[in-house]
Amino acid sequence: MNDATTPTIPVEVLEQVQPNGTLVDVREAREYADAHVPGAVLMPMGQLPSRLAELDRAKPVFVICASGNRSAAMTDVLRAQGLEAYSVTGGTSAWQRSGRPVEGGF
Repeated sequence: MNDATTPTIPVEVLEQVQPNGTLVDVREAREYADAHVPGAVLMPMGQLPSRLAELDRAKPVFVICASGNRSAAMTDVLRAQGLEAYSVTGGTSAWQRSGRPVEGGF
């Protein structure tokens, strides 16, 4: 059976597994500078396909955006390239709503 569903991970689980992988923020630089999850690497959606070599293929990639739409699309791109990737459900907005800390700037 072909499962076309994008794998997701909730923020509660992300907090536990983030040290074991790479957290990639696919929002634009301005959004990232306003507030991002600590440890997130900025790779805007438009740049991600050309920056795949920067990702460690031996580790999972957790993809985050503002709400989950862009991260789901980019998770599919990464998985098509053979990476173990997961979209963060609810994105940075859900992270903030849960009371978890964010950072600003670069």
